Amino acid sequence: MSACTVNDIHSALNATRVARVCEPAGLDALAAIVREARASGAQLSLCGGRHAMGGQQFGENTWLIDLRRHASIRAFDQERGLVVADAGIQWPELIAGYLERQRPDFPAWGIRQKQTGADRLTLGGALAANVHGRGLRQPPIVGDVEAFTLLDVTGEVRQCSRTENADLFRLAIGGYGLFGIVVDVTLRLMPRVKVERRVEVLTLAELLRVPEERDTGEWLFGDFQFSIDEGSPDFLRVGVFSAYHRLDDDLPMPAEPRKLRGDDWQRLLHLAHTDRARVFDEYAAYYLSTDGQRYWSDTHQLGTYLDGYHEEIDRHLGASHPASEMITEIYVPRPALGAFMNRAAELLRRGGVPVIYGTIRLIERDDETFLAWAREPWACIVFNLCVAHTPAALASAQTVFRGLIDLAIECRGSYYLTYHRWATRAQVEACHPRFREFLRLKETHDPHEFFTSDWHRHHRALFTE
Repeated sequence: MSACTVNDIHSALNATRVARVCEPAGLDALAAIVREARASGAQLSLCGGRHAMGGQQFGENTWLIDLRRHASIRAFDQERGLVVADAGIQWPELIAGYLERQRPDFPAWGIRQKQTGADRLTLGGALAANVHGRGLRQPPIVGDVEAFTLLDVTGEVRQCSRTENADLFRLAIGGYGLFGIVVDVTLRLMPRVKVERRVEVLTLAELLRVPEERDTGEWLFGDFQFSIDEGSPDFLRVGVFSAYHRLDDDLPMPAEPRKLRGDDWQRLLHLAHTDRARVFDEYAAYYLSTDGQRYWSDTHQLGTYLDGYHEEIDRHLGASHPASEMITEIYVPRPALGAFMNRAAELLRRGGVPVIYGTIRLIERDDETFLAWAREPWACIVFNLCVAHTPAALASAQTVFRGLIDLAIECRGSYYLTYHRWATRAQVEACHPRFREFLRLKETHDPHEFFTSDWHRHHRALFTE
């Protein structure tokens, strides 16, 4: 495909003109593109599901390698609980693929975690951002990766694991596609088990006691959807906690648990923009009605994402300018969660940027990747803020996002690099103290910046000012 403009799916704020789009399938096709690009003096950027919002998957005037056609399952070892899949495979196809290959005379296996909120995200993208799900006692996805195959900047195929090319293993997971093309991934699975959803409306203080009060050997997953009504004293302080505990293997499973459909989600999203008191009440009532439902530990992590949902909302509201949700994810030490949320509520009320959706999850420490964001067991707070696509609204959102990062820093916390490029250099250095060294290692491995992106260019310039 010739030159065209691409954009991210969720915020639609990263319109980027690329020189061409390549859609290879298979190692030979990937290697051929690398050779052709090197001979042409081109630079490469890599994309998957296009949900990241920081510009990691696009680069102005680069050749964009869209990996979504490179999406086969290469092997499934049911004795050891390992699956080898191409980096462009998306979660529904990965799950369906290993389920089709399961034999009844062996243990059943399933993924440990995936990103929540959307499913059409690639496995390679998960490694690039070192993602996490809603496990109550899990590190990011690096903990699930046994090995991967990397096509590096020289066109050489390298096997990367904790014992082979270990430096690239640590850099490429959480390295935002800057060290080569992840060709395939060997993913360690967990036993596929039955879980039961238990739902409560809790305060933040009650939420903080949950890990200590429950045996997390049996309680496997959970998250907390907090009130988004800025006019209520419950704003950011009360939420719906949905947790999933393991069930006995011989208990029956329903044919189809009750769930929200696409039109249900569209209606709730519309309410979140127009009546944030009512939407929390309706959301809470729905989840409380599902208390006791049973699921499988892997497929319960799948969800619904409505492409282009904000266009419909803009039409209904008669908006004079398009808008979308921007995400930021903030990390704080768990004991500091209450203080952070109190101050965040004040900041968000003053900032005038409405919260459309918010959740709190837990993460365990990652001591394996070089640019580790989970440097300790954090509380992870996700804010989806509605931002109109005007210079004034974007400037207000930038101020609010930077304010949230400052509050995290005051709590000795951090933020996720994936969703925007609005942090200052001082904030990047405070939250990601190895970032300068990360850029130096990028230069060492790829001195001609063969693999690059607008995210990489932005941060390189930020650190050379």
